[in-house]
Amino acid sequence: MRIPDRLSSRLPGRLGGDKAEEPVVPMVRLHGVITPQTGGPVPRSVINSVSTEKVLERAFTTEHAVAVALLINSPGGSPTQSALVGERIRGLAEEHDLPVLAFCEDVAASGGYWLACAADEIYAHPTSVVGSIGVVSSGFGLEGFIERFGIERRLHTAGTSKARLDPFLPEKEEDVAWLTGIQGELHDMFKEWVTGRRGERLAQGADLFTGEVWTGARAAELGLVDGLGTPRGILTERFPQARLTPVEGRRPLLARLGLGAPAAASTAGWAQVTAADVALGLAQAADIRASWARYGL
Repeated sequence: MRIPDRLSSRLPGRLGGDKAEEPVVPMVRLHGVITPQTGGPVPRSVINSVSTEKVLERAFTTEHAVAVALLINSPGGSPTQSALVGERIRGLAEEHDLPVLAFCEDVAASGGYWLACAADEIYAHPTSVVGSIGVVSSGFGLEGFIERFGIERRLHTAGTSKARLDPFLPEKEEDVAWLTGIQGELHDMFKEWVTGRRGERLAQGADLFTGEVWTGARAAELGLVDGLGTPRGILTERFPQARLTPVEGRRPLLARLGLGAPAAASTAGWAQVTAADVALGLAQAADIRASWARYGL
């Protein structure tokens, strides 16, 4: 094929190319911890309503799309962001009348499985880690750290419950009881989402909501996923005439050129960073790492 012909074959239909009417399955990768944070110590690969908005819109509005595939690799994270992204997927699917197929990669656990349930069908590799339908909250007690370095915590509130679970203050039993109650409510919402989306496909009599995780092979037996296989294998079988097209979010120009953004803080600004700020940043980074390590990754 001549170079001009190769270029022409990639052009949209109105500009030329013999693939103009070819059916397409856009593939969206949802990789990372689900968190509203996008900067600081948090890795670049995160999932939230902001980071996924444009890429989901592009996928569902792709010309000649016959379905949308979600490639999910996430240990979970924020319940709210999981719900927002999941609801956005369902809204776009109904608006454009497109089936959605989710594929679990290394792990689709907790919020990652919440996202998978936004699809009409879920598939996994036999070795995938799937499930963890529960709620977890983790943190660090740093009161000893700041005491060691002679840092005094000064916290002033209006309202007796305003400073619950502050990591620089000793933990209180009543605060833990409050958190447990919130977790129970969120767990109920998670269970309702899963049962509403999966329905009778879930294995009867099995307790699927303990927070346990299973391999993809076992998840298929329990009805948490619809089958086993790889995205390319299953999509090629289901849509043999379709072209599988990865859809990625647009990165800023500097990022595409491999250049970093200008420094956000001046020397004077860094002088204001306290040991407590550093400790909290390290704790957040460790928490993100622990989310993956929880599933052996």
